[in-house]
Amino acid sequence: MASMAAPWWRRVTRDQWRAFGAAYLGWLLDGFDFTILTFLLVDIERSFTVSSALAGALGTVTLMFRLVGGIGAGTAADRWGRKGPLMFSILWYSLFAFLGGFSTTYRVLFACRALFGIGMGGVWAAGMPLAIEHWPAELRGTVSGMLQSGYSMGFMVSAFVYQFVYPLVNRGNTGWRMMLWLGALPALLVFWIMRSVKESPVWLEGRKARATDSTGSLAISKLFDRDLVITTLHTSLVMSAFLIFYHSITFWYPTLIGQMHRRTLGPLVLLNFGAVVGNMLWGRVSETRVGRRGAAALATLGGLAAVPLYVFSTSTGPLLTGALIMGLLGVGNFGIVPTYLSERFPTAARAAGAGFAYHVGAAVSSLMPFVVGALEDRGMALGSAMAVCIGAGGVALVVLMWLGPETKGRTL
Repeated sequence: MASMAAPWWRRVTRDQWRAFGAAYLGWLLDGFDFTILTFLLVDIERSFTVSSALAGALGTVTLMFRLVGGIGAGTAADRWGRKGPLMFSILWYSLFAFLGGFSTTYRVLFACRALFGIGMGGVWAAGMPLAIEHWPAELRGTVSGMLQSGYSMGFMVSAFVYQFVYPLVNRGNTGWRMMLWLGALPALLVFWIMRSVKESPVWLEGRKARATDSTGSLAISKLFDRDLVITTLHTSLVMSAFLIFYHSITFWYPTLIGQMHRRTLGPLVLLNFGAVVGNMLWGRVSETRVGRRGAAALATLGGLAAVPLYVFSTSTGPLLTGALIMGLLGVGNFGIVPTYLSERFPTAARAAGAGFAYHVGAAVSSLMPFVVGALEDRGMALGSAMAVCIGAGGVALVVLMWLGPETKGRTL
């Protein structure tokens, strides 16, 4: 009884916190390496003399290739454990983030960002099940929100680095390259994971059952068995809507702020601070009677209502308010995603299923940086282009979530 009365964080063991730390830091640093690019698009356009659409395509190709990493690392994580594929994925994305800084042509940078995307997809597919399966069932919504907030924290770190470090190194054609070279730093995290983080207990318990599986089928093939194919298709559509909504909100936002001749730091810090709080808030809300579906729908509808304030404000007060509200609601809705996807798939196909669905969504939503850039190239104001895409993604997300089952309380 005393244990149940204790604050939730005291009911979490050291091993559970370490598993959370591995997934959280991997995702935070992944988020930094991806989002730092959004601050550098204008300089990259000038360096290689390319259009806004081609600059946006650097984000598009990264998101598309996340699917490769999500499938590969997810399948490996279901077969050989969560920990090894997580470490390999971190090393992979660190390498290609670093190599991108040496690009001599746009095509070389394009290839490096594509390969970076493979590692980015692998971190989510292996890391999220590692943490979710370690934690108590009644705290899955909480850990889900905290995990997903790591990406927004990485975005916030990239905003601070761009504001305070970039001006010190931006000399000629080398400033944006030095920002990409920072992408090598996450590789250091692997040494700590190797020594301090334990394998998922849920995966270890299921190992005996998998050893007696006479079919020897890979987890990815199980996703298209009769009993899982509808789940696979539905979760892929849900994640497509989630990520269309997200990337329409965030990818071109630094550029939009720059077009207003304002510093990006204030709005971006508030956007991502709101997202960190929102991820944790909506993760906790999803543990109540509202459930996973209700929490996602409420947050998304609030984000849609905030669109005019977010993209069309020009004075300081409304601009900052819009950024904070959009982070809390429009980006905070992601807090339910890690636990929602984990609850939709069985242990033997959890990493592959969650990784596949999440990164099919990333591949579909990869069109959004290009689409928004192309709409601007054709004469639409950037804020209007963002608003159209945000609206489409948000409406689709609410509808798709309610077409699927409620998963709160499912046994992993």
